[in-house]
Amino acid sequence: MEQILSAASISISELKRNPSAVIEAAEDEAVAVLVHNKPCAYLVPAATYRRLLERLEDMELAELVRTRAKERKVKVTLDDL
Repeated sequence: MEQILSAASISISELKRNPSAVIEAAEDEAVAVLVHNKPCAYLVPAATYRRLLERLEDMELAELVRTRAKERKVKVTLDDL
């Protein structure tokens, strides 16, 4: 059985009946949407999704910094710019 990665879950049928109520009840938590008792999607609050995207961007930038730290350094003065 596939692991459900949230404390709350709902069937897709229940979600279709009243999506606004599900979103309101979820507050700031993710809700697993289930089809045949398996997660098919996660309903994530907009603020949480925004934070996730920002975190991913930070991780990508950190990887870029680590990669560039291994490159050959070029000495530059302000006058060169």
